Amino acid sequence: MTTETKTKEVTVVTRLPTEKQQEFIDSTAKRKIIRAGRRGGKTTGVAILANDAFLEGHRVLYTAPTGEQTEKFWHEIKRALYPLVETGFYKLNEAEQYIEKKNTENRIKAKTAWNANTLRGDYADKLIFDEWQLTSEDAWEDVGAPMLMDNNGDAIFIYTPPSLKSSSTSRARDPRHASKMFKMAQSNPRWATFHFTSYDNPHISEEGLLEIMQDMSRDSYLKEIMAVDDEQELNLLVYGCFNENICKIKRFEIPKDWLVYTGHDFGSANPAALFVAQDPGTGFFYCFKEYVPSKGKSTFENVQEFKKMSVLPGFDVLDDVSPKYNIMQRVGGNLTSEDEIRQGYGAQGWPITAPYITRVNAQVDRVKQLMEKNKVFIFDDMVRLNEQINTCLWKLDAFGKPTNEIKDEKRYHLLACARYVFSIFQPEVEERDKSGGILMLGF
Repeated sequence: MTTETKTKEVTVVTRLPTEKQQEFIDSTAKRKIIRAGRRGGKTTGVAILANDAFLEGHRVLYTAPTGEQTEKFWHEIKRALYPLVETGFYKLNEAEQYIEKKNTENRIKAKTAWNANTLRGDYADKLIFDEWQLTSEDAWEDVGAPMLMDNNGDAIFIYTPPSLKSSSTSRARDPRHASKMFKMAQSNPRWATFHFTSYDNPHISEEGLLEIMQDMSRDSYLKEIMAVDDEQELNLLVYGCFNENICKIKRFEIPKDWLVYTGHDFGSANPAALFVAQDPGTGFFYCFKEYVPSKGKSTFENVQEFKKMSVLPGFDVLDDVSPKYNIMQRVGGNLTSEDEIRQGYGAQGWPITAPYITRVNAQVDRVKQLMEKNKVFIFDDMVRLNEQINTCLWKLDAFGKPTNEIKDEKRYHLLACARYVFSIFQPEVEERDKSGGILMLGF
């Protein structure tokens, strides 16, 4: 008697990984921890990793503390693996959210679990903890780690640094346990660490991210979008002295008699401009218009945009005779190497002078002197400038100590504009009168 085994060839199609996803998918480390911003692609990335592991014959268990999170993962798994289910050799259980190869231990499952008790009763050789920062530590210590001993399995931890808002929903004893694990993993050869931001996901809208900035505090933005969770790193903000509770304000119409200054950062691909108004009565400054074109434009096109931005609200921006803000000075660029660019702008009717201060650090100090006294205000819909203030950091040296160099300084075009503008103004000087009182000699 002979038996005949029938086979059927099917194609399983997973999503194409992003550059950041590919890094942790390709890693062969036994322990991986991924720190990523919201919508950064971490769950989709581990779904691709989990699918690959399942197709290699592994038993995969994905866990997250909420059903909403497991549903997202489960949707990705079903979409990719359903052709296998249709062959009849694989079983799909929708209620318990798993797919398994019949008569084997080869299975992939999504499970809602937030502590040791909710994780018990299962096993795997590929264990994934999503939203690890909200999960109790005992899920790994008491159940997860022993689960992997028999088959020398792998574990993957995914988290977004907890903000004050998310910390209140955590099941963890220590709300910073995920951050501490990441720091430990950085010096452990058995581990691999990965970090990416919401901006590293090419499939989401940058405009949408900039929009939600208006509804987030600096703490929430840095942690949930930029995935920054080291307290020391938060203290490395170049402009950390900016008090957003006081100086990040709702937009109002700039009076026509206020003095206006513009700062310019040159570049054929990434030009930028910042319009700053000064209240002559108080001396306070208000950043009220930002210019960051989506693609490089010619000098003529840039100047045309600057002229439109100079027209007072309520007038036809295309009419050259429309009343404009009283622009006192335009400043920007490097003192010597960009003089030709300044001449080009002048030829198009937008004369720009070189900055009064040439050294970057001295320019930064001038801005910070004003910010520390709460004299610089920024409208809350200036999303790109606010984003740059909240992410500009000092670079660290080989020993982890801050240097005097800005990390990725060339990325912060609007902050360069701000440095150029505020280099115009002399800082306040304190002098004591004969009676011992303090006289403030201002701008």
